[in-house]
Amino acid sequence: MIYRPMYVDKIMAYADTPFVKILTGVRRCGKSTMLKMIIEKLKTDRGIPEDRIVSCRYDSMEYEDMTAKQMYAQLKERLSPDGKTYLFLDEVQEINCWEKVVNSLASDFDVDLYITGSNSRMMSSEISTYLTGRYISFRIFTLSFGEYLMFREKYAAVSDPKTELANYVRLGGFPATHLRAYSQDEIYTIVRDIYNSTIFSDIVKRNQVRKIDQLERVVKYAFNNVGNTFSAKSISDYLKSERRTLDNETVYSYLEKLEKAYLLHRCSRYDLHGREILKTQEKFYLADVSLRYSVLGYNADSVASSLENIVYLELCRRGYSVNIGKTSDGEIDFAAVRQNEKIYVQVTQEISSEKTEKREYNRLLEIHDNYPKYVLTTDEFAGGNYEGIKTMHIADFLLSSEY
Repeated sequence: MIYRPMYVDKIMAYADTPFVKILTGVRRCGKSTMLKMIIEKLKTDRGIPEDRIVSCRYDSMEYEDMTAKQMYAQLKERLSPDGKTYLFLDEVQEINCWEKVVNSLASDFDVDLYITGSNSRMMSSEISTYLTGRYISFRIFTLSFGEYLMFREKYAAVSDPKTELANYVRLGGFPATHLRAYSQDEIYTIVRDIYNSTIFSDIVKRNQVRKIDQLERVVKYAFNNVGNTFSAKSISDYLKSERRTLDNETVYSYLEKLEKAYLLHRCSRYDLHGREILKTQEKFYLADVSLRYSVLGYNADSVASSLENIVYLELCRRGYSVNIGKTSDGEIDFAAVRQNEKIYVQVTQEISSEKTEKREYNRLLEIHDNYPKYVLTTDEFAGGNYEGIKTMHIADFLLSSEY
């Protein structure tokens, strides 16, 4: 196991508190391994004995067809009579009414609960009803660029970050793909399996989707249009042009299901002058850039939008709430807010002309406040300031601790 302090340290801060710790995220982003890391920390740092730690993985065949009552009875039987029991319940959404079980255990016994899930039913109204004010959620993402370098150096010679960024864009950050030196084709095979299992288990099977070909067309449109604003109507119109009829409501429903399975992240537009969220023409980003390449094949023309996707995910990892910033005559890629902090970010693969430079900087200059503003690029000599706007290489930004 390769330690991921970004998450483990945050979660361990709530160990031995009455809060249920809920870890969510796309399949294979490392949630199960995170539970193992927490178990190891409890043993080594807090001296918790093995017999007070109970771990169950509910996507195992062992628990197929288990009812909530059976789950409760089994866990109750395994509670320690000699002190607090630490319960680790992995992929718990596979059990119907699991939230009632968790609520009962948390209310009736001396337990410290950690649970994971790969579907946003984990954060549904049922949890709000049964666990109001009694849970803390942690969104787990695939490997950040810094984590990717840490994983990679365990089995390969690592180049300088600016060179490695190109590999990170192509190969993505699913932890399972960076445990040894896989080829690009092998990595895409692994990621395609993650994609297929998510589509069929978390979307098709759970929602009883019958027209799988329609769903996959919506997926491919969304994957092809990362970084572009579009709406359900845009997709519906596109499919009509291909003689495929799909109404707006069905498209919206599919996009929502992809979000709930954590394959897509919705990024809304925010009017910087009117200070309101706009309901039309959103952007969608992928849980990991490798999903696009594993499904659609690698295309060098898509690198610019993949870089934008990577920056978006990094801002989310660091706890920012991220929107597209709408100005009076254009858009800022990201307006990101975290408590009282705010930053504005423009992402461009390269500033190849004076026109590009003017476009990227002028949009930020339209914003008359004192919050940090960045233009991020892969230009070799990126750096310095332009009228208060900081220019950085994307690799440096991803590894920076200044924001």
